Amino acid sequence: MDEIMLQDTETGEDIPVYVIEETTLNEKKYLLVATFDPNTEETNEDAEAFILCEKSDDDEDIYYESVSDEKELSILADIFKELLEDTDFLM
Repeated sequence: MDEIMLQDTETGEDIPVYVIEETTLNEKKYLLVATFDPNTEETNEDAEAFILCEKSDDDEDIYYESVSDEKELSILADIFKELLEDTDFLM
């Protein structure tokens, strides 16, 4: 699993996450990421998961936004469930 840092736009705090899986839907790239304890570098049962959509600005810089549309989120959750058959998801 790749480790990336996200930045909380409200606090500016860096949040370490693992990329669990990625997929493409309608020519958009999505990441399923989960929080973890940076001291142990292990995910746990209480980790939070997020689905992020890859975006780019006018300068072609890439950034990620949380998926907030409920319909889009539901479709992506089903795709990630299928890709990760051995993982339980709670929404």
